[in-house]
Amino acid sequence: MSEPSANGDAPIVDDIVVRVEHLTKVFGRRAREAADRLAQGASRDEVAKLGTAAVIDASFEVKRGEIFVVMGLSGSGKSTLIRMLNGLLDATAGSVDIQGEPVTGIDPKRLRAVRRSQVSMVFQHFALLPHRTVLDNVAYGLEIQGVERSKRLELARAVIERVGLSGWEHRLPSELSGGMQQRVGIARALCADTPVLLMDEAFSALDPLIRREMQEQLVELQAELGKTIVFITHDLNEAMFLGDRIAVMRDGRIVQIGTPEDILTDPANDYVAQFVQDVDRTRVLTAASVMEPPAAAVPVTMGPRGALKTMRDMQISGLLVTGPGRTVLGAVKDRDVLRAIQKGEHDLGTLVDASVPTVSPDTSLADLPELAITSGMPIAVVGEDDRLLGIVPRVLLLAALGNVSTDTSEFTIVDIPPAMDPQLVTQTLDDTEVSDVR
Repeated sequence: MSEPSANGDAPIVDDIVVRVEHLTKVFGRRAREAADRLAQGASRDEVAKLGTAAVIDASFEVKRGEIFVVMGLSGSGKSTLIRMLNGLLDATAGSVDIQGEPVTGIDPKRLRAVRRSQVSMVFQHFALLPHRTVLDNVAYGLEIQGVERSKRLELARAVIERVGLSGWEHRLPSELSGGMQQRVGIARALCADTPVLLMDEAFSALDPLIRREMQEQLVELQAELGKTIVFITHDLNEAMFLGDRIAVMRDGRIVQIGTPEDILTDPANDYVAQFVQDVDRTRVLTAASVMEPPAAAVPVTMGPRGALKTMRDMQISGLLVTGPGRTVLGAVKDRDVLRAIQKGEHDLGTLVDASVPTVSPDTSLADLPELAITSGMPIAVVGEDDRLLGIVPRVLLLAALGNVSTDTSEFTIVDIPPAMDPQLVTQTLDDTEVSDVR
């Protein structure tokens, strides 16, 4: 909701678009009594004689431009929840606001006005008008808003092109595949130009390949248009792929809200932990998720002797080498450094192998194994200025991919100071190299 600023200038825009507070829905004749008992701590089973509690004390906020996913198994209450967000179902208790406009507890005329201006919905089974063309289906929301025909058809054509349906404007829904029909549903929601899109199991009726394609297109459209989306799904991988944040529901209650990484790496309870145990972690985790502080890195000014001493102290066979601003120059191996010392060389920079792999923090975990295998060195994670942020050792990468809990204290982490006065290294390393656990 917009509010006047203190000095009377342009209004301040609230970053919260959807606000849900203590929302409860009970089906039955004594629903209100059941809701009161639930608010006092009663369980779903304890109020079963009074009514069926579908949603219990749900509270959350959805930020502007966010994809907020509500995930749960059948019967968890997620579809009931989304139908209360646009007033299709009355709430037994609690409130819903969209951009400061109340959805709960208002008269039908005002509710219809809020729906037309604030919320569009995409359904699981498309819900297209069968006797209207694709063009007229997409323009329908604008028709309801009273937009003049030529204007709404012009806007509808633009959206149809955006979702990849150009050339199909005059076909009927029955002439389209399932994936194409769902594109029409999404186009209709986008054309209505409401700030909020509600999507109830929107892709679950599609085959896996089309479903993945639609998920990717939704992410692309979201990046382009910045809509606020509440997305309902029972598919954890879908939730992890789409969601900026995820709410996990069980038996009508929200048991955890967090980012996909939060849900995956720090489940709130055994139920969530069991839910996520088989998730494809490569679709969620990134280099930033598994990197550790770059202890196994030295500045190029340290020289060969300092580098060799660091490797021996840490029991590793290679190091990353950094230049000014902690930018990654490459890596050095113990045997190369040892030969340089024996020859009396003092410049560590001449020994650097610049082919060491570097990745950005948001690089998918799925892209890391090949780099780790081919290089034989930890993967360097660098920022936009090529500054070293962290490293991904092979052992931690494998642990993350295999969903194995790894105690990194086994691999002593040493903070290397920017300068070091190492003792003269005179002893050669054993022929057997120490595996690079860093």
